[in-house]
Amino acid sequence: MPDPHPPPIPSKDRSFAARVQTGALVIIAFAVVLALLVQAQFILISLAVSVILFSLTSDAIALVARVRFGPVKIPNWLASSLALLLLATVLLSLAAVIVSQVNTVLLTALSYSEQAPAAVAAIFSWLGKDAEEAVLSSLRAVEISGYLRTLAAQAGTLMQATVLVILFVGFLFAERVWFPVKLLNLFGNPDRARRVEEIVSSIMHRVNRYLLVKTLVSAITGLLVWGVALAFGLDLAAPLGMLTFILNFIPSLGSIVATLLMVLVTFVQTVDVGTALSVLALVGVIQFICGNILDPMLMGRALQLSSFGIIISLAFWGAIWGIPGMFLSVPIMVGLMIVCAETEALRPIAVLLSREGLAAPMHPERPAAPSRADPEPGPETVASRRGGL
Repeated sequence: MPDPHPPPIPSKDRSFAARVQTGALVIIAFAVVLALLVQAQFILISLAVSVILFSLTSDAIALVARVRFGPVKIPNWLASSLALLLLATVLLSLAAVIVSQVNTVLLTALSYSEQAPAAVAAIFSWLGKDAEEAVLSSLRAVEISGYLRTLAAQAGTLMQATVLVILFVGFLFAERVWFPVKLLNLFGNPDRARRVEEIVSSIMHRVNRYLLVKTLVSAITGLLVWGVALAFGLDLAAPLGMLTFILNFIPSLGSIVATLLMVLVTFVQTVDVGTALSVLALVGVIQFICGNILDPMLMGRALQLSSFGIIISLAFWGAIWGIPGMFLSVPIMVGLMIVCAETEALRPIAVLLSREGLAAPMHPERPAAPSRADPEPGPETVASRRGGL
């Protein structure tokens, strides 16, 4: 007969069981979030790009809305509409240019599909005839047309993603005035709402600084590479310049991949080792000057991210979202580091993600909450304080 009064479980065993249960729940939650990130990647990538574009343009909209022509002031809705129209024009034009360049690359790649394996195999001729024949047979076994069809399909979805991003940004513009009011009603404490608003503003400021500097440096690099391709008479001069501009947004690996593609295209077209090495030297110098001198000089200490952390973030988001995840890895890491630095329990993570281990919060001493005698800010007061996030 069972004992009606079983002995109590020791507190040590209860704490161990609670830790095991918490760890299991964390693992399950991480697996569920990971599955959602993979399954909804098209929507989530479009949303992430929309938030970044909204961050880039929100400050400009607030500045335009404050401009006065005598007694006349530009209304916020007009500034937002003009910004959305300009952004939609730029995005659609850029997507059309990219699709056009992809078609050019596809046609050129088809014309060089027979010549490319022999040219690449010739690089290994110094290993002997057998090695060259083995490389040639391996390359000819690769179905290049399949990769080209995949590239064409991805280029086709680019216009769909562009339209979705424009819609997301439009709705964010429509809601931007009420973001501070929503934060106030969400937290119920003006001091806490202002604190969250400052964190979001800090993330937006640092991501904007990174993207603007990266765009300028990548544009300079792409133009110089385009000039080198023109000087050597390469058929894909414009696509190579644009590809260099795009790949330079991928930290560390993008410039290496762009340089190797440039050298490979040169060797396939010219079948001359000396010309390929000359292009390698010139493009390598351009990438070194722009990436290691110009970029840090303009970026300053805006990011303060660990190089190892950037590689880990690049690998993780690349595995989850592919190439778009690589482009978004640094902005996501910037936001994660700032949020962790502002949260006491997550401060060690921010220290690990920072370059020098000095991930301090923006305001170590938080201001005291306003007294009850202070007037409660209304929607107009809160919304006009910052003009939205």
